[in-house]
Amino acid sequence: MNQQPIFLKPVFQERIWGGSKLAELFGYDIPYAKTGECWAVSAHPNGQSVVKAGPYQGLTLGELWSSHPELFQSESPVFPLLTKILDASDDLSVQVHPDDEYAGEHENGELGKTECWYIIDAEPGAEIIYGHEAKSKEQLVQWIEEGNWEGLLTKVPVHPGDFFYVPSGTIHALGKGIVVLETQQSSDTTYRVYDYDRKDKDGNTRELHLDKAIDVTTIPQSYKKETYDTFTQEGLTVTSFVSNDFFTVQKWDLDGQAHLEAGKKYMLCSVIEGQGQLTTGDNQYPLNKGDHFILPVSFGPYELNGSMNLIVSSE
Repeated sequence: MNQQPIFLKPVFQERIWGGSKLAELFGYDIPYAKTGECWAVSAHPNGQSVVKAGPYQGLTLGELWSSHPELFQSESPVFPLLTKILDASDDLSVQVHPDDEYAGEHENGELGKTECWYIIDAEPGAEIIYGHEAKSKEQLVQWIEEGNWEGLLTKVPVHPGDFFYVPSGTIHALGKGIVVLETQQSSDTTYRVYDYDRKDKDGNTRELHLDKAIDVTTIPQSYKKETYDTFTQEGLTVTSFVSNDFFTVQKWDLDGQAHLEAGKKYMLCSVIEGQGQLTTGDNQYPLNKGDHFILPVSFGPYELNGSMNLIVSSE
């Protein structure tokens, strides 16, 4: 018997740097004037997606993970991934994330945070911070203490369609005018290095975490542009961005029809452009821009039709 795709209702997070593009680009009913994050596929305690329909309707993803392990067949004790869409209407803080070992020791057993970005939208001239120019820990500390951000931080221009892999230990920040789909470990641990001396809604400057940030930052750390493998099957072109111990991330560009078999792992799917249809057996499911769903391990042969772009990830 074919399983159904599991469609999820996202959770939205207010952020000082957020805006309204999640509503403008995806038609989401956002709850805040500064909505910065759509947690689209999430079982993290700070914001859980909820199953929209079908036999598991109303369950959080965390509850589904615990009560129906047969859908996932994973060895991870917690749902290990988190898919977000971020609206950086203003600059994000310059930050760095720990790896699993450091987070486990210093953040109450939280996972580390390795992540990656697919650039959905970027205003002309938009750029990110990726990496730094310090050649030693001493130089890193000196430049941070001096506030020599121009000397320290590496800026990279971005365009729609770009992809960036951001392993733990990477100093990074999205710049204003960028919308990304982010695939990451299921973690909410961030160490702020610099926040432009901004004040929150209560007039306070936001906390920095310099000691921990210096502890976990990789040195040296320079940006290198990557190239990616692509293959076409029927009407589907698949670009493989990254595959490692944390996640595999691909972009699927559909133009027409493709017949597919379920993989050996469950898959997280996000429609970032266009629309189409998923058919399995006698069941048909419309797919629209902004939809997020999981194909469980036991999902049988299926067919995709339409013109759409998806980001697809798995453990």
